[in-house]
This record gives sequence, structure tokens and C-alpha cells, in this order.
Amino acid sequence: MRLSHYGIREWGTAMGIFGACVGLVLFLNPVLAIKLAILVPLGILLLAVFAFFRDPRRRLPGNWTSEMMFSPADGVISSIERHDHHPDLAGPGIVIRIFLSVLDVHLNRWPCNGTATLNRHVPGRHHDARSDRCHMENEHNLVMLRRDDGKMVGVRQIAGLIARRIVCPVKIDDRAEAGKRYGMIKFGSSTELILPDPGMVDVHVKTGERVRGGETLLATLPSDETN
Repeated sequence: MRLSHYGIREWGTAMGIFGACVGLVLFLNPVLAIKLAILVPLGILLLAVFAFFRDPRRRLPGNWTSEMMFSPADGVISSIERHDHHPDLAGPGIVIRIFLSVLDVHLNRWPCNGTATLNRHVPGRHHDARSDRCHMENEHNLVMLRRDDGKMVGVRQIAGLIARRIVCPVKIDDRAEAGKRYGMIKFGSSTELILPDPGMVDVHVKTGERVRGGETLLATLPSDETN
């Protein structure tokens, strides 16, 4: 199982705790039943930490184009919202929100090619990611991309009840490549894809549908030249 480097601290700590407990159990040498009662749950917890930070390989379809917008995260589509005025676009927009459970891969991937123009972290609350208040009040991190055709696209990582750390080491003018990893939200969260010109956007998913980051086509946003 391939592991993400974003989890080095967590799975290193988990391995250290597990190793220390194994050493202590071997030193005390209790009866077998007690050994199993201690080591089996710890082993399961260690495997769970490894599984959370798994980093599966993903590949875009061979016929993909620059107008295709791919999922920035694994999870389930929790809502698709149209806004007459979205503050991060300074105009109308459409938001496709993805809920990530603790069982999902929590790496974030670029939805398209482009250049980072903004990386803004906003502290906030930690409501459950399924709450209506989550996307309005929770801690989040917004990255805005200028697509190669000039269209502005946003990706917002939102912390949840358990998620307490958003990882996003993106710098202004960094190059984004569709499907490539750019960050992570640790332990349960939501991710939003924010698109301009909602009248032009062709959405290919529906609420309740399961998606895979860097693989599932969420929407098509045509460039001005194709209209």
C-alpha cells in the first residue's frame, strides 16, 4: 500500500506507539489473553492510520480535454449549488460539494490545468461536515486557479468535526496539473469545486453519487473560444 508523505508524522507516531507497546508487553510477559487484548486493537489502529493515509494512483481518461473539470477529492456529492453572486468569483458561480468520510482517501487533486493565484486559509469552527453550517462557518482553505484559457476556478478544503488540519503547501504562481496531488484534509471533511459562468457549465454528476479524486469528471466548463 502506497502512503502519502503528508502522513509521515501520524503514521510515524503510530508506529512508535505500537513498537513501544510491543516492547512493554514482551518485557512484562503477561498471559496470552492479555497480550492479545492489548496488541490486536493496537495493530488494527495502526493499520487504520496507514489506510487513512493511503495514496492510490489515479489516471485521467485518455481523451480528456482542458475544459473538463475533474473531482478534487474522493467521496460523495453532498450538494450542487448555483449562486447569483459567489464572493470568491465576484460573480455568478456553481459549487459542487463533496463529503469525505474517514474511510475515504483524503488527498486533494487539481481539477484542471492552471496557475495558482490565491491560497487563503480562514480559521473557523469545526461543525460536522454534514451540517448545513459546515461550509459557512468551518475552518477552510481556498485556492483559486487561473485556467489556461483565463477562467477562474476555486477549490476549497473544509475542515469537519474530526478534521483539524488542512494541508495545502501551494504557493502563488505554482503550476497546477489536472489530477496531480496538491494537499490533504486529515480525518473527515468536505471539498468544494467552485466554477464560474453557471449557465455554461455542464454538470455530469448528481447529489449522492460517489466520485474519485483525479478520475471522475464532475463538469465541463467551455472556454470562451468554443462558445
